[in-house]
Amino acid sequence: MKALAYFKFPLWLLGVAGSEKSLRKNPVLGSPFLNRIGLHRSRVSLAARMARMRRARLASSLSDADRASFDENGYFLTEDFLPRDDFEALRKAAFEERFDAREMRQGQAITRMVPLPPEVLKRHPAVARALRDPRALAQIRYAAAQGGEPIGFFQTVIVDPSGAKDPQTSIHSDTFHATSKAWLFLQDVGEEDGPFCFVPGSHRLTPERLEWQHQCSLSAAADPDGHHASGSFRVRTEELSALGLPQPVRMAVRANTLIVADTFAFHGRSPSDKPTIRCELHWHMRRNPFLPWTGLDPKALPGIRGREMQLFMAVSDAQEKYLKKRHIWRPVGPVAVNAPAQI
Repeated sequence: MKALAYFKFPLWLLGVAGSEKSLRKNPVLGSPFLNRIGLHRSRVSLAARMARMRRARLASSLSDADRASFDENGYFLTEDFLPRDDFEALRKAAFEERFDAREMRQGQAITRMVPLPPEVLKRHPAVARALRDPRALAQIRYAAAQGGEPIGFFQTVIVDPSGAKDPQTSIHSDTFHATSKAWLFLQDVGEEDGPFCFVPGSHRLTPERLEWQHQCSLSAAADPDGHHASGSFRVRTEELSALGLPQPVRMAVRANTLIVADTFAFHGRSPSDKPTIRCELHWHMRRNPFLPWTGLDPKALPGIRGREMQLFMAVSDAQEKYLKKRHIWRPVGPVAVNAPAQI
């Protein structure tokens, strides 16, 4: 084990300069000594400064009103996002076509993911238009404080409240730096349907938030909650007031609403007392937080653009086959986006 650690140490050290976040898997990031003297605090602070610089370059892609609203709250919310005919064509494709899909289980929740490679987009122009909508992309990039290519796919969240707790219902931050997720909802999401919830203003790195990050870093590697230990820090709602923050806002929305959020902010999925299914066109965007530029994204290269999820799954399948490293996304064959869970 000590010999293996010796060979891994250069990789752990390189992780400090990138988006790697797990304090448990990377002993350098999780070192209580290094974090006491400021390693995690410095990474968070530098990432926030770089994000502000990149956002200033991306600001011209948004209206003044949208930018001011995001800067205050940490998210965009746009109702009636697509023209009616385009939205109905998008729903028709999602609910009537059968797509090759993957599913994973987290407690009581099953998440289905449907990649949208170029051959699928060619068959469904309405899906392609929605996925590449310039307004959506501008908001996603600004929220992530990054230029480049977001990864997009159909996503379905299927929840059976009789199962074990869904870890996504714990209010949390995805990682230590600005990153974005977006949801274009294909159906109404009511108060009883487990809507997205968000703590407004929690995307800002205040002195209180920085100190909270620092305190978390001192013990996270040994925390029994694996998500917290992986750098997706969980926060108790009773802690929010001490951070100068309000309680989470539940975002019940109508179909054809687009939400784009900086998921460095505190957010989660509201628990529901009934079985629910929620379908959406989903994007996420996360790059190295220390980059000084907004372009030069390898995902934009020919042969990679639009195939990121396929490539990721192919690599994961190969690791499972040859390295016996089982991955969480299980193939379930061709299904409609709104079909019942397959695993």
